[in-house]
Amino acid sequence: MKVTILGTGAYGLALSKILVENKNEVTMWTTFEEEKNELLNTKKSSKIPGYILDDSVKITTNLKEAIDKSTLIVIAIPTAFVTDVCRELKNYISDNQHICIASKGIEQGTCLFIHDMINKQIKTKKIGAISGPSFAIDLVKKIPVGLSVASKCKSTLNIIKNAFCNDHFKLYPTTDIIGIEICGSVKNILAIASGIVDGMGYPISTQAMLITESLHDVKSLIKSLGGSKKTILSFAGFGDILLTCLSEKSRNYTFGKLIGSNASKEKLDEYKKNITVEGLYTLKSIYKLIRNKKIDIPIINIIYDIVFKEKDPIILIDHLSI
Repeated sequence: MKVTILGTGAYGLALSKILVENKNEVTMWTTFEEEKNELLNTKKSSKIPGYILDDSVKITTNLKEAIDKSTLIVIAIPTAFVTDVCRELKNYISDNQHICIASKGIEQGTCLFIHDMINKQIKTKKIGAISGPSFAIDLVKKIPVGLSVASKCKSTLNIIKNAFCNDHFKLYPTTDIIGIEICGSVKNILAIASGIVDGMGYPISTQAMLITESLHDVKSLIKSLGGSKKTILSFAGFGDILLTCLSEKSRNYTFGKLIGSNASKEKLDEYKKNITVEGLYTLKSIYKLIRNKKIDIPIINIIYDIVFKEKDPIILIDHLSI
């Protein structure tokens, strides 16, 4: 089948390798002409060391051309740009095309998750999402990984599974797209907290305590927002939270470690200026969402107080010790 990936970031590029390996016809879309030319000319990307773009992959800056005759459209762009891209996409997408969300996050201001952002612009039930413990570099190296795939549309689930599944890329199906998206968003916030614990000098035992306690809070959040509590035990739930909260590859973890080690405001600002810390934007939105809906999620409140109200990180340890 023809599959279009919107976005040429590290994860989108890595997914293209899986799709090509599975004999799909792949087109990638970017809004940047310079990025398109660099990928086509060099077949390399600085976003993934050792990555080589397959010769069969087409790249375009024309959105209409990109999705023409595609069965599956994969959203792999930063959350902040999803609404604008979908506003244009709705002019070209047809009723028989399916959408797969590979991005994670929640929109600033509206506090909408990505499937809601898409539905606001494009009225379709053919929306799915993939999420789970997987770094782009691991996908490229064909290391075995397992992710969750969620959709309320059975045909969409099957299309996504047929496009991606092989002997090293496993997808476990569910209908709980709400829960999957919540887990994919909150994991970056929890990674900041885990980094804080590490930065304060506490061992992995304390990080394990944080993760375990946090799972209960995330489960409550999923239930409160209409998802299934069971999703916390999925690849997208516990699996992704575990990976992100214990990996120093995570930018969110690294930022939290700076906070925990009492780094100066100047050093924190410099890091935020040069590195995108997704968890910061998500934390603002989730905090606003739970306040609007009057949901009590202690771990979110504590991390927010440390990050944005500059409270002493010891309050996180105090919370775990209660």
